Amino acid sequence: MESHTELLVFANWSTLLVCMVLKFPQILSVMVAKSAEGLSLGSMLLELTGFLVFLRYQMYYDYPMETYLEYPILIAQDAVLLLFILYYSGSIRNALSYCGMFFGLWNVLVLQKWIIDIALNLCTLISASSKFLQLQHLWRTQDSGQASALTWGMAIYTCATRIFTTLMTTGDIAVLVRFIVMLILNCWVVFVILKYRKKPDDKKKED
Repeated sequence: MESHTELLVFANWSTLLVCMVLKFPQILSVMVAKSAEGLSLGSMLLELTGFLVFLRYQMYYDYPMETYLEYPILIAQDAVLLLFILYYSGSIRNALSYCGMFFGLWNVLVLQKWIIDIALNLCTLISASSKFLQLQHLWRTQDSGQASALTWGMAIYTCATRIFTTLMTTGDIAVLVRFIVMLILNCWVVFVILKYRKKPDDKKKED
């Protein structure tokens, strides 16, 4: 029993530490290249929506803070990455509209209990859709561009640890299903990014 407790503490804190830098490789890649090529705006918006819904759900039901503490950090990093994508795609003027949309979503979710419950069930679909949009973008361009395999690889780890912590704490089936689906899709995205990663020789030929 004591070993399980130690594993739970390790899983919670290691997940938090990984999430503190999870998006950094992706953000730095975009900044250095001054391009958001390989990244899907639609995928980014859906991922951010999924994070907001999941965080609101955990807070609404007063789940242990250590099981979702990384989400405010992920949301902040996603917001920064979204701004870079909008800037390099020439759509920065839409940033204020997206802020208003997310602010409205945050408040609407807790108007009624049934809204937040339905939202979490949809959250898995929303988050899965964000992964499929990114996969579709990669398949269409056949170029992973600035998409960071390291960022997606770290996401695989956080999903795996959250499956364990959910089983050990709340046992919430909806939350568990979400993390299992995300784990599978994150693995798929990493595979496709590596598949379409252009070698230095290929880039020189294009230049």
